[in-house]
Amino acid sequence: MTLSTSQSTNVVVVSNSSDNPFAIDIAYAMGQYDDIADLISMKQFMNSEFCPRFISDEADFDKIGRKLKGKSVIIVSTGSHVKSRQELAMSNFIIARAAKENGAARVILVEPDLFYSAQDRGPHISLGETSFERDIKDVKKFDGQPFTAKLYAQMLKLSGVDTVMTIHNHSDSVQKIFTEVFEGDFHNLIPYEIYAHYLLNSDILHYGEDGEGLVLCAPDKGARDFVKEMYKTLGLKKAKFIMLDKERTNERKVEITLHKESEHTFDGLDGASIVLFDDMVRTGSTVVKSCQFLKQINPQRMVFAVSHFYASDEGRERMAHPALGEILTLNTLPTILNRDEQGRLRKKMVVLKVEKWLAQELCNILDLPQNHEANPYKIDMSSKNPRFKRKIWFSEELHELQP
Repeated sequence: MTLSTSQSTNVVVVSNSSDNPFAIDIAYAMGQYDDIADLISMKQFMNSEFCPRFISDEADFDKIGRKLKGKSVIIVSTGSHVKSRQELAMSNFIIARAAKENGAARVILVEPDLFYSAQDRGPHISLGETSFERDIKDVKKFDGQPFTAKLYAQMLKLSGVDTVMTIHNHSDSVQKIFTEVFEGDFHNLIPYEIYAHYLLNSDILHYGEDGEGLVLCAPDKGARDFVKEMYKTLGLKKAKFIMLDKERTNERKVEITLHKESEHTFDGLDGASIVLFDDMVRTGSTVVKSCQFLKQINPQRMVFAVSHFYASDEGRERMAHPALGEILTLNTLPTILNRDEQGRLRKKMVVLKVEKWLAQELCNILDLPQNHEANPYKIDMSSKNPRFKRKIWFSEELHELQP
């Protein structure tokens, strides 16, 4: 089932890779059934320079340079095993410029995991508007580096991108600079409803009717606002909220404690179901340390919910630790659906696929007609997962898992 009632002739969905399944699913959900490879050619010259071409009728000499006149071009950009993020970023610039030079009225970049977000400030106090006061140690961390997130935003704008859509960007600095560069046309989508629907309708956690025995946990103060909003979205008034504190003793070592501003202590939480939320995970050291610290509650279940999952070899090894129960994540990095990428974690991973959700948000932005779906996500779970009873694919099938 697609979200749009019919294909809009004024919208063209492409990608920086012609065989990107994530982009193909977004296009299909918006009613575009043509293959991306039939809409844009990813031509490369013998000297390796990239030169895309929006494919046109060879016999049409009337619309030269105007094939995309009045159209909105959506570029879907995700990570890839084939190309580096630098290559993909450069492809975005050139495709956007090609769209604008061939008449596109609007170019939208959909980049679920926004590139260069970790390089979100520079080697001077003024380079990056953070939610905290930058001290000399913070400035020193970026000594000698460029403020790459700002450069990326400016280059996207210069190349012809008008709108940027991403998912759960963690950086106040990045959000502020993209909002400024794109004059407010920056959309940072937070998957509150998707997480809430899955947690409320699956059997991933055990708790009472009003949330008795459920604990929502923020791994640090930076995640507090997100987890507090998750608490409100779940609507379980008897659930508890705790916040941890982490002190990084060196580049790869952290110490975890209960934050002094945590709303609840560990008193009375013995045997609870805990869900630890975060925006991203790379090496897994912090999340495993946090789960080990939370083990003193003797939790019945421990779930880690994370929007961006970088499945490095190091991270896979760490997160196989028994202190970490299940991992609930999105496919913002689509390679996470690869079994080799999941590795030993496959048996405890649940991936929520969000292409239809993004398509629905794009339809809202473009004011396109659509068949609105309340919970537009799909589910990918291994049969090795102990909760697997039968293949659950659509979100509306979740209630059939209830006892």
